[in-house]
Amino acid sequence: MAELLKQPLGQTEKKKEKKLRSMSSRTKGKIRKKLIAFARIHKNLSFLTLTFVNEVQDSTAVKVLRVFLDNAKKRSKDFQYLWVAERQTKNTVFENNIHFHLITNKYWKLEKWWPYWLDVQARFGILPREAGSKPSSAFDVRHVSSNNIKGIVNYLTKYVTKNQGQFDCQVWNCSKKISRLYTEFYSGLSFLRHLEALEKSGQLGGELKIYPQEFCNIHIVPLNRRTMNLYNRIDEKNKAVWQEQD
Repeated sequence: MAELLKQPLGQTEKKKEKKLRSMSSRTKGKIRKKLIAFARIHKNLSFLTLTFVNEVQDSTAVKVLRVFLDNAKKRSKDFQYLWVAERQTKNTVFENNIHFHLITNKYWKLEKWWPYWLDVQARFGILPREAGSKPSSAFDVRHVSSNNIKGIVNYLTKYVTKNQGQFDCQVWNCSKKISRLYTEFYSGLSFLRHLEALEKSGQLGGELKIYPQEFCNIHIVPLNRRTMNLYNRIDEKNKAVWQEQD
């Protein structure tokens, strides 16, 4: 008979700790470029902040968000969105509670969607500390015009770039149409020489940054009124891609 191996007394098997997710600098850059592409497709966007009325686990919070978004998709034509998770560092009542920032192409009727957001939370057992309370801060929406692309991107991405939190859930996501938007394009030397000439003459409005890669070089063009027209090639491609998906 084979001898049974016994675990020495006093030793217990250590449970493998679940790795928390965070937002890398590469991810932040990707989100920023997606926002630029989205803003150049839609001239009127909304910035929505969804906050919870009580303490909530990250995994539960993202489930609540998905239910909310699924309902918005059903009730809104061509509803598109991008969301990021963030910690409430200034909330002394529910310290480090998760909340979500969303960029959408939807007009939100406050009297309709604010109560619905509270209702979805209630379905998951997330209730205000005071019975009957309906905190208006839980649903905050602001209209943003993309006529000033640089302004809107700087405004929206400050909620992304400062994000240092760790989460037990996804840290961001977006709708399929936004995920398929082009944010970069390949170009020949003539285009690059044009950029270099603008930089040399001081008309580029910033520094042309170059990141050498194994098979190509990545050129980062500063975003300003002078260079916005350089993005037209991406815009034309994205408009075609957007229409194909309708």
